Amino acid sequence: MNQKRDNPPYQIKGVEALLGTSDSTDAASSLVSIHKIVLPQQQPRRYFDPTAMQELVESVKQLGILQPLLVRPTGGNKYELVAGERRYRAASSLGLTEVPVVIRELTDMEALQIALLENLQREDLNAIEETEGILQLLAMKLNSAPESVIALLGAAAHPERAGVDNVIHSSDWQIVSDIFAIVGKYTPESFRTNRLPLLSLPDDVIGALRKGRIEYTKARAIARVKDSSERSQLLEEAIALDLSLTQIKQRIADLKAQNTGEATAPDRSLKSRVDVALQRVKKSKVWDDPKKQKKLEKLLAELEALVGEGLEK
Repeated sequence: MNQKRDNPPYQIKGVEALLGTSDSTDAASSLVSIHKIVLPQQQPRRYFDPTAMQELVESVKQLGILQPLLVRPTGGNKYELVAGERRYRAASSLGLTEVPVVIRELTDMEALQIALLENLQREDLNAIEETEGILQLLAMKLNSAPESVIALLGAAAHPERAGVDNVIHSSDWQIVSDIFAIVGKYTPESFRTNRLPLLSLPDDVIGALRKGRIEYTKARAIARVKDSSERSQLLEEAIALDLSLTQIKQRIADLKAQNTGEATAPDRSLKSRVDVALQRVKKSKVWDDPKKQKKLEKLLAELEALVGEGLEK
């Protein structure tokens, strides 16, 4: 028999509105064996920041799990995790044998929708996961493919086209409006213009976005560089030096000028490489290796000599 405990009630904002129910997610939690909890086959979250996870592990170690996990019974005295995967992973890494949970009867569709909604309410959510999550939630509620949802958003954005008025007043559009009201971050149009384009970015840029290494506005600017080698170098430079959007746009203008044979600021790309190299050296493990330190001293001496020659001229 599960042991009751006085954890704070479990609540994900907007669940009732999302599922069209009046049942509250506020409920007393129970302690269950962590070995009875299984992960779902479909998990909306793909990336877990190692630093943030370690911070959570330390918090759980000191304070325990303050908010219970949400699970649903699956039979055989097992429970499927619906929400709270980070807390589950932290508890597992610490070897906890029991965790607080709230048990709720949910269908497959309801469980995935709640998991998506919880994911969208995370503070550390990156732009790609957020965009994919909202699009997936819309597709599920409309029982449509993501491509159809994108087409619906595009049609509603062009009132001059025939039949758009019917789209805006359709039941499908009401569902779209309701979802954005629940998520509470965007309008359908701002999502279409500012977020959906992220899904068409090059893979290397999407990868950096997914890991939270760069802001989406900077990522969209870097994605305009067509040459993959130049784009990759600019991406790493922007991350290593924490370039502003204005600086990134200037780098892009310089690249364009170089490729067209126009005059640019002297040796900007070479200077940028030096800046990036210095940042990498500072963060590398070269300081822990005596042999590499000797090589670094030799290279530094050559660089100092080179700089000295330049000053003497």
